Amino acid sequence: MDRPRIDKWLWAARFYKTRALAVEALGKGRVAVNGQPAKASREVKIGDRIEIRLGPVARTVIVQLTETVRGPAPRARTLYEETPESIAALAAFQEARRLAPDPAQAFEQGRPTKRDRRQLVEWSRWSASVDPE
Repeated sequence: MDRPRIDKWLWAARFYKTRALAVEALGKGRVAVNGQPAKASREVKIGDRIEIRLGPVARTVIVQLTETVRGPAPRARTLYEETPESIAALAAFQEARRLAPDPAQAFEQGRPTKRDRRQLVEWSRWSASVDPE
C-alpha cells in the first residue's frame, strides 16, 4: 500500500478544511513529523508522531491509519490517536478560554443612545464660547 502525502492526510483527518489550507500550514512550518518540519510532499506512515499548531493550541497525534479519502468526522478520528499531553493541553486551553472575561464587558460605554446624543448636542451648543454683548 502506498503512503499518502501529509497534506492529503491532514485534510482527510479533518485538521484542515481544505488541502490548500493544509499546504499553507505546512509551508509556514506549523506541522512537524517526528520532530522535523514537514513539506507537503512528505509521506505519512503508521506510527508517525505529528505535531500540529492550530492557532494557540498545539496538538500531537500518532498516525493509526493512512487514508486519503475524506469521510465523516467519526471515521476521521480513527486515523489518529491524540497523546494524553495534547488532550490535557487542549482541555486546559478550553477551560482558560471559558473562564476568560467576555470582551464586550471591557467596554464601559458603547454606542451613545438617542438620549446621550441629545445631551452631547445640548452640551456642545453651550460650550465655552463667549456670548457677544
